[in-house]
Amino acid sequence: MKRIFLLFFAAVLTITSAQAGEIELRGTFQGENLYVKNPFAASGVGFCVYEVTVNGQTTTDEINSSAFEIDLGVYQFIIGEALIVEIKYKDGCEPKVLNPEVLNPRATFVVGNINVTNDKLSWETSKESGALPFIVEQYRWNKWVKVGEVEGKGTVQSNSYEVTVRLHSGENKFRVKQIDYRNKPRYSDEVKSISTKEEVSYGPNKVVDKITFTSSTLYEIYDEYGGIVFKGYGSEVNVAGIEKGRYYINYDNKMERFTKK
Repeated sequence: MKRIFLLFFAAVLTITSAQAGEIELRGTFQGENLYVKNPFAASGVGFCVYEVTVNGQTTTDEINSSAFEIDLGVYQFIIGEALIVEIKYKDGCEPKVLNPEVLNPRATFVVGNINVTNDKLSWETSKESGALPFIVEQYRWNKWVKVGEVEGKGTVQSNSYEVTVRLHSGENKFRVKQIDYRNKPRYSDEVKSISTKEEVSYGPNKVVDKITFTSSTLYEIYDEYGGIVFKGYGSEVNVAGIEKGRYYINYDNKMERFTKK
């Protein structure tokens, strides 16, 4: 039997042997139905598709036509519920699912509470409609920087999450986001926290081999053309191997520059 699996975000086709075929779609219920283009059978008698199942149940949809709809609403699925749709078809022909993307999870979360306590960012969500990663961002150096990630639970009920973060001196701002298959990010509100940590400084300004910070910090070092040279977390950076010239350094909540001698 020929079998085709459609995996979302990256469509992968796996085909095995001979006589009849099957398309399997895995995803989550998003409140929309599937539409299938259904050619005639190779024999010239009837249409290509002969059976459709949803989570193991044979559908009652009218499949004996050149195009048909798989009605997912009749099953009373909850938004975000996992689905497996199987479309079985005859040898010598192949149907086409016109909108498989409707089974992809979407960024629909609502954040009810988000807080920063010490070095922990915690938040609660509802109305998730499928498992997507939450990306944690911190506002540093006049831009939003990714500082963490956690897999979403994907259920419409209340969900709780927590990620360890690194505060810089002064005011800190955080937010979480998800990006679904439409490549449109959905953001939480921003949350602010004032840190009592002392400001970090570094030296020397004209460096031969090593930059030292007064305490551990996130940092980024760029060349004159904006290309990143080093990034990380720590109390020192070995720059002995880079070319001489002017560089830009982001650290703590500051943006400065130094010269490599």
